[in-house]
Amino acid sequence: MNTDSKPLRIAAVADLHCTRAGKGHFHPLFEEASRVADVLLLCGDLTDYGLPEEAQVLAHDIRNYVSIPVLAVLGNHDYESGKASEVVEVLSHVGVTVLDGECCEIGGVGFAGVCGFGGGFGRRMLNPWGEPLIKSFVQEAIDQAVRLERALGRIESPHRVVLLHYSPIRETVLGEDPEIFPFLGSTRLEGPLNRFNVQFVFHGHAHNGQPEAHTSTGVPVFNVSLPILKRVQPQQPWMRIVEITPNQTLEPALTDPVI
Repeated sequence: MNTDSKPLRIAAVADLHCTRAGKGHFHPLFEEASRVADVLLLCGDLTDYGLPEEAQVLAHDIRNYVSIPVLAVLGNHDYESGKASEVVEVLSHVGVTVLDGECCEIGGVGFAGVCGFGGGFGRRMLNPWGEPLIKSFVQEAIDQAVRLERALGRIESPHRVVLLHYSPIRETVLGEDPEIFPFLGSTRLEGPLNRFNVQFVFHGHAHNGQPEAHTSTGVPVFNVSLPILKRVQPQQPWMRIVEITPNQTLEPALTDPVI
């Protein structure tokens, strides 16, 4: 682990929705992120229709304008065309680490990521009862939470950061139509965050949601969807910046899994 007291600066953004005609569009954003941060997080919906050609355009901008490590998770748009593995391959060729139940460490900080899934929040959360399709839907949300839990458990550093696309809490989707809340995230993703004392969580997907809130135990959750960032900081670089000091003492994680 890095014992240097220098803070690790993290830049995060989601919902780029890169199109085939978007070459150079993210030039200013990526150059600024490289100037002010040590790592860039891309929290899903990297492409508009999940096409390898769209990923190639994004890869061009990353290769030419990003000079720091890039971590990412996929979003629902990246699965749209059934070519998610090709999107990942294109981005991997320019050095992007796409997390899908995996973890990695940069500068003494551990990062874990999954796309996440829907299902709703709290007492309104969908349960596996009734038709097989409902049970399959709920099972996907459970599987995503389990994979996140396992990824967090493999991180040796006490400093943990999580990338998601779907929200783990209701508060950061407020502003969207309530009818679509079940499709914006799931409380099942919150448990691992609380048990492992995660320091920061970033997600996207809810374009009309709220920029920040906390889990039930106080873990900061940031909705870094690009439309939100443009709304709340129109004159600033469209990314959320946070700092972590790697040698800061933290409480030990509670690792008993309860999904």
